[in-house]
Amino acid sequence: MSTAEALLLGVVEGLTEFLPVSSTGHLTILERLLGYSTDDPDITAFTAIIQVGAVLATLLYFRADFRRLIGAWFRGVLRAQGRNDPDYALAWAVVLGAVPIGIVGLLFKDTIETTLRSLWFVGSALLLWSAAMWYADRRGAQNRVEKDVTWKDTLVIGLVQCLALVPGVSRSGATMSAGLLRGLDRVTVTRLSFFLSVPALTAAGGFQFVTEFDAITHGVGWRATIVATVASFAVAYVAVAWLLKFIARHRYTLFINYRVILGAGLLVLLATGTLSAT
Repeated sequence: MSTAEALLLGVVEGLTEFLPVSSTGHLTILERLLGYSTDDPDITAFTAIIQVGAVLATLLYFRADFRRLIGAWFRGVLRAQGRNDPDYALAWAVVLGAVPIGIVGLLFKDTIETTLRSLWFVGSALLLWSAAMWYADRRGAQNRVEKDVTWKDTLVIGLVQCLALVPGVSRSGATMSAGLLRGLDRVTVTRLSFFLSVPALTAAGGFQFVTEFDAITHGVGWRATIVATVASFAVAYVAVAWLLKFIARHRYTLFINYRVILGAGLLVLLATGTLSAT
């Protein structure tokens, strides 16, 4: 993989990771347009690993929040009185919410990395989940804030997050929609989406780093992977700041319309044979 291609893929990853438009879906489409086989081990590993750049951007942007939650968790584990801190409960809720996607990801690893990487799945998921986002955006009560989040909320959100293993659904789109239907407001579900991304994406990237190290070495190459990860970090940091401000004042209409146009266009290209699915 050339440096220019790696830079392009890293920018797209950083831009789309936290927007409810599916970063994996976008990377899969772009990788196919660049001529790569999207179900090759090195390409699937590359796609997962460069997401760590976005994770690092999240950790940096929300460093005060993560310090607060981690500190509250340790105080609650070590001392009984620390368990009265709402941040202790929120920290456990975030941990619990991250568990389902890890279990499902391991159980269905082969299917996720091969069958579900087909652009037919990407296009279909972009369209179908847009309907779910539209419903959640309009039916969510939004009468609960971050201090009201419970482990039941994050467990439900974590279970729905598993659907994002299908490229095109969008991890952030799934978690935000589930949170809205639990009555949480947009800012709260967006922040929760960021928090839940850290364990999920770190685990996925770390797993691929360990298991597919040789595939990367003899495939796309580590120089390209590092370039893409750095680009992902830089762009994601800006995207996080923008999204929080945008979501506070707007519905998801912009993202839903974009998903529908992209999904429909992709399915047309596949149906006409202009683009191959893998």
